[in-house]
Amino acid sequence: MLLEQIEKPQDIRNLSTEELKALAEEIRHFLIDKISVTGGHLASNLGVVELTIALYLAFDLPRDKVIWDVGHQSYTHKILSGRREMFDELRQYGGISGFPKRKESPYDAFDTGHSSTSVSAGLGMAQGRDLLGEDYAVVSVIGDGALTGGMAYEALNNAARMRKNFIIILNDNNMSISENVGGMSKYLNGIRSGKGYNRLKKDVEAALMKIPVIGDGLVDKISRTKNSIKQLVIPGMLFENMGITYLGPVDGHNVYEMVKVLKKARMMDHAVLVHVNTKKGRGYKPAEKNPARFHGVEPFDPETGKSLKKKIYPGYTDVFSRELCRLAGEDSRIVAITAAMPDGTGLKAFAKQYPERFFDVGIAEQHAVTSAAGMAAAGLKPVVAVYSSFLQRGFDQILHDVCIQNLPVVFALDRAGLVGSDGETHQGIFDLSYLTSIPNMSVMAPKNLWELRRQMEFAVSQFDGPIAIRYPRGQAYRGLKEFDSPIEYGKGEILYRGREIALLAVGSMVSTAEHVRDKLLEEGVDCTLANGRFIKPVDKALIRELARTHRLIVTLEENVLQGGFGLQVTALVHQWDAQVKVLNIALPDAYVEHGNVSLLRESLGIDSDSVIQTMRDFYPERLAGRK
Repeated sequence: MLLEQIEKPQDIRNLSTEELKALAEEIRHFLIDKISVTGGHLASNLGVVELTIALYLAFDLPRDKVIWDVGHQSYTHKILSGRREMFDELRQYGGISGFPKRKESPYDAFDTGHSSTSVSAGLGMAQGRDLLGEDYAVVSVIGDGALTGGMAYEALNNAARMRKNFIIILNDNNMSISENVGGMSKYLNGIRSGKGYNRLKKDVEAALMKIPVIGDGLVDKISRTKNSIKQLVIPGMLFENMGITYLGPVDGHNVYEMVKVLKKARMMDHAVLVHVNTKKGRGYKPAEKNPARFHGVEPFDPETGKSLKKKIYPGYTDVFSRELCRLAGEDSRIVAITAAMPDGTGLKAFAKQYPERFFDVGIAEQHAVTSAAGMAAAGLKPVVAVYSSFLQRGFDQILHDVCIQNLPVVFALDRAGLVGSDGETHQGIFDLSYLTSIPNMSVMAPKNLWELRRQMEFAVSQFDGPIAIRYPRGQAYRGLKEFDSPIEYGKGEILYRGREIALLAVGSMVSTAEHVRDKLLEEGVDCTLANGRFIKPVDKALIRELARTHRLIVTLEENVLQGGFGLQVTALVHQWDAQVKVLNIALPDAYVEHGNVSLLRESLGIDSDSVIQTMRDFYPERLAGRK
């Protein structure tokens, strides 16, 4: 096999054109084989195989720098840079990441994981190169879906001022995770359909060059004029009008053609954008037919494309989806907003039932938040459904546009807590800290599926202000069903009354606390179990009662300790009674890498057995010596 002969990046330079085609197909088979076992991002990686090969042929990596936007299309890059044999542990605990990581390889020029960042990072790297007097190429690869993110335009605006080489590759596959939306998508569709442009340009240039003496000058003059041939054929020419040279569209599955264009781009003394057309999921029929479903996949049967993992139902996302649709049927003012994640957030059903009240703004979390604020100011009831780690991108908009005005925007935070295999950039472990720091913001977390329904109804129908509900990825907890009292603002609930030790948990950690209580009860230790329900405002009356009647309060949350629920409780308890001990069970002040969630919980000390051991160490006078 050709792939086995590639031990170092330079080895592909020895292959013929036909061998490069064969290598591309071998890489596709390799990716399908490996990802069908480990899970991972499939469709996006299948689409950039030839593009990656062309980058390795046209540039000298790692001396030259390639920055992948988001990074979920970097698998071929990892294969060609010497990590092929590590793919059995892709995205596994202790294995290689599914995203570029500088600490993993010198070929990874910049860590990525969120969208629309590569042009900014590449521009900064190119500016650093120039100031330090160094000489290497900087290439930022960005997808067409990522161009809906405002950060990309901020970077393009500044890239136009470059006076030295900087290359932007627009990987245009007409897809992000879900179908692209908005004006940029329509604009690129116009360019895709204008395939005659390059042919016309070459024909006109060839004809002008034949004119004696003045031919060269005419070609040069036309190429420098805003109203050039491009303006006649493709309206707008956004990139050229910004001052960025545009090359393309180029067939993203023709290595020879791409290498030729990339080498031309490398010779320019300013910013240049190379527009490359690729097909997401190329070479694997199930992924070509349904690229959204094969964007990120669990282990699957490579013959059929069917998932090998039994569907978890209902998940918290399913519960949220059904409840929002029910509430929207009762109130026509309810609208739903997503930032290019209608499937992942569960809004696809809402979009089908209430299309006129559904808004997909593309990969633009900042715009999603502020547009929701505008809708709320106009009298609507907006629900912004977003992954916890992605809402970080809209922090200022939450603070400035929603909370200062105390507008009734509901934030449904999916994937809160540990999410697993996507690693550091996707773990939703900071939302309690950053949201509770904002005045006027309220935050809830459900203990089970029934409480999520209750909290949704409270947030949408009863509460009049900014409020967030955070819930984890995966199966909704079905325990503790008997505790289903109505939601009262800022109030928690005592589930079981015990003595001496109180377990006070929020969200996903209530079930963990229940398991801790059950195990300690077998040892003769009868703990109180309380569900905080609200992280902001915390239930001061509940905390005061627990402090007055117990010697130890153990708080449990799936969030970093700093700025979280536990430290709020500790501060209040110590105001009232310095003799009461408080133990905070939370995640460390660190970024959590990829891995199975159960393994991560154990390694981070928030599974039930680890919590009990921590309690023994902290409170030996009551728990030491018990087995």
